[in-house]
Amino acid sequence: MQAVRIAVIVEGDGECQAVPVLIRRIARELDPGFVPAVLPPIRTRSSLLIKAGELERAVQLAALKVQRGGGILVLLDCDDGCPAREGPELLMRAKRARSDFLISVVLAKREYEAWFLAAADSLANKRGLPASLEPPPDPENVRDAKGWLSNKKGPGQRYSETSDQAALTELFDMASARRADSFDKCYREISAMLRRLREASL
Repeated sequence: MQAVRIAVIVEGDGECQAVPVLIRRIARELDPGFVPAVLPPIRTRSSLLIKAGELERAVQLAALKVQRGGGILVLLDCDDGCPAREGPELLMRAKRARSDFLISVVLAKREYEAWFLAAADSLANKRGLPASLEPPPDPENVRDAKGWLSNKKGPGQRYSETSDQAALTELFDMASARRADSFDKCYREISAMLRRLREASL
């Protein structure tokens, strides 16, 4: 069996650490012995990627890194945009750039941290969060999910992307987080990519 290789395009330092953790967690759910090779992520601002040619350049770079037979995942925050509208547009552009690769585009509604809010009860008493932590009513419509997490931490503590995002990605309950539509989409896209790449590598 050949190694399954995935290149990742993200926009923040936190995602550079967290997204490989997320991919490997989903791979373990598919098969505890399945460990895909997630390459060091390519970081670029989403404000750049919407410009003509920028996403395409990032995808070309990812293709060079992952080589033939691998997959490319683009995972970005959507902020105030619409994932259902913007995601397919970005995917179409990415596939035009490299139609010979398996490519997925996932946009977190508002921000990646909204997925932690959707599964907040599973993070109770972890990373400085209180034992009474519960999800807000509509986690994907909370503005500043990072601020929400900071406000829930103890005195003098704040949520930090670089120290908390990967750690919470390892801890949060993914089944609970799938109540957030954009995480459900993320989970399904990564699962499908991993299955296809794994089957092709056998």
